[in-house]
Amino acid sequence: MTTVEIKDNIEKALSEIRPFLNSDGGDITLVEIIDDKHVKVRLEGACTSCSLSISTMKAGVETTIKKYAPQIETVENVS
Repeated sequence: MTTVEIKDNIEKALSEIRPFLNSDGGDITLVEIIDDKHVKVRLEGACTSCSLSISTMKAGVETTIKKYAPQIETVENVS
């Protein structure tokens, strides 16, 4: 899979997650893909101060990204 395809798949994953984040006043942005294996995203809006943001990252964001792009090893939230 090419870097462009990986980015497209990650964007598809984020599009699936975004409505849930938006409903709570938050959002998410893709920041960077490193070596086609590591993804950096930025939780925004209400998600930045939410006590459940770590759970959201692991259970929601990381799981969904790996569903669309199985070669991704890590997903990290950056501020």
